[in-house]
Amino acid sequence: MQVESLQTRHLTQREIAQRWSKSEATIERYRSDGVGPPYLKIGGKVLYRLTDIEQFEHDCLYANPQNRIAAEVTSHE
Repeated sequence: MQVESLQTRHLTQREIAQRWSKSEATIERYRSDGVGPPYLKIGGKVLYRLTDIEQFEHDCLYANPQNRIAAEVTSHE
């Protein structure tokens, strides 16, 4: 096992809800609808890696209503 994987920060559903000012039920719905960030389910407990949350937030970032920033990066590669 790599040392960096031991240092990975994980967030709970409650922490994600607080971070995004959403209810926990909304975070559950995102997960069940398959529109939220990737998650881990270990022993029935749902956890989110901070790196996945940050990537998901970046992918949802807009410069203006017609221009998603993540799409710009992808189209320039």
